Amino acid sequence: MEIDSTFWVAVSFIIFILGLIYLKVPNKINELLNKMIFDIKSEIDESEKLRSESKIILDNAQNKLDSAKKETQKIKDQAKKDSENLIIEMNEKFHKLAEIKKNLAQTKISQMKNNAIKDINKVKAATTNAERTPPIKYPAPTASTNVSPAENSGMSALSCSLSI
Repeated sequence: MEIDSTFWVAVSFIIFILGLIYLKVPNKINELLNKMIFDIKSEIDESEKLRSESKIILDNAQNKLDSAKKETQKIKDQAKKDSENLIIEMNEKFHKLAEIKKNLAQTKISQMKNNAIKDINKVKAATTNAERTPPIKYPAPTASTNVSPAENSGMSALSCSLSI
């Protein structure tokens, strides 16, 4: 049997494997892998926990957003109702004020009309009384008074204007 280089490679490989087993390297590798598996599992559990917490926070935020939207809509609806009521109220006040002013103007017009009718009646009564009253006649000047012919014509003009 000849010993060649492949034999020595096989022998050295077997010695290497036995050395690893003697030094408990496979157990250390197994422990290291188990530790890594445990770390990965704990990270996965932590990420699941964070995911569930974030879902709860997201649901809470969504609920708050929905309630804020509802509250906003309520405020908008209330403001719209208030503005409509205010418009109706202002419109009613305007119409009442316009009616009051219209009635006041009509009353003023009636009073002015009644006053004008009274004034017209007074003027009619005065003219009727003036027509009923006989004109005042002044005696004509006689030759015994010292009246010049120019003054005499002035007196006749005065008596004419009084009789009219």
